[in-house]
Amino acid sequence: MRAIDTNVLIRLIVRDDQKQTERAERFTSRGAWVSHLALVETIWVLTSVYERNRTQIERAVEMILAHETLVVQDTETVAISLALFKASKGVDFSDCMMIATAVRAGHAPLGTFDAKLGRVEDAILI
Repeated sequence: MRAIDTNVLIRLIVRDDQKQTERAERFTSRGAWVSHLALVETIWVLTSVYERNRTQIERAVEMILAHETLVVQDTETVAISLALFKASKGVDFSDCMMIATAVRAGHAPLGTFDAKLGRVEDAILI
């Protein structure tokens, strides 16, 4: 299976460039793999460039997870990250991914200097 980068994933979500969206759809029509890195970069772009709010970010991640032709790296970790993100106001999706990845790898708690992140389950303020 072929992989896609952040730009392709952004086109599938935002659909703001018709030609690139069509090319992205063609490329992913027979399946495409989405790495954690591409997903986290995509969320950053949606937040920083497209100014999407938390609810829109949640919907984007849900759409990616449910997409018929996209296969997300370790969907369980992404699902845990999404649940943490929904429950943890003020914490970035990437921080939730770090916690979920640490937990799934058996390396919790995640130590942090970030006071908000330190209040999330499986993270600890140090």
